[in-house]
Amino acid sequence: MVRHYPVCSTSYPHHTFQACADHNHNPASRRLLLLLNLPRAHQGRGIRTSPPTSQRPSDRPAQLDSNFSNVASLLWHAYAALPSPSSSVNWAGFYIRQDKFPALGSSQNTPSSNTNVLLLGPFQGRPACQEIRFGRGVCGTAAEKRETVIVPDVLSFPGHIACDASSRSEIVVPILAGGETVAIIDIDCTEPAGFDEEDKKWLEELASLLSESCDW
Repeated sequence: MVRHYPVCSTSYPHHTFQACADHNHNPASRRLLLLLNLPRAHQGRGIRTSPPTSQRPSDRPAQLDSNFSNVASLLWHAYAALPSPSSSVNWAGFYIRQDKFPALGSSQNTPSSNTNVLLLGPFQGRPACQEIRFGRGVCGTAAEKRETVIVPDVLSFPGHIACDASSRSEIVVPILAGGETVAIIDIDCTEPAGFDEEDKKWLEELASLLSESCDW
């Protein structure tokens, strides 16, 4: 897609995204770079780094959950402020591998934890499927292959899981830790061909940042 997104420094989140949307003279590749810079520029309002070793283990799930919740909101508002088709994003969020899913009050895995099941994490948009197995649908395929999957037309994707019938295209980016998929970024769009290599590039940067900043 030919899109334009300037680097902005106005206050986060709403004024920043609107200010960026109101300009059209800088390269498109900078739009998601803004997402990567914002958390570092706003202490306590973006992505938190891994907790110190002295921090109680019970605090770590909350750190992961808050990171993912903030980033889901960042993605939602950023895409909404971009030109079409990006502005037609109707779902943005995460699925987290079951054995890595933040348990209430404890970071310990339960006996039933599964390493090939994704559970619904923080998101923006309509209610979604709560569980997806590795290898199933776009999310499960990206998780199993440990690589980004861009689907221009979800209706043509074998085994597509239709959580929202209005979705027409999708991008799923795995978050890797220790060479394994621990979570995925999932973004849907109501227009066909809503995502391209620029989205892939910057969302993979975001996935890398989340991998490094969360305690898996």
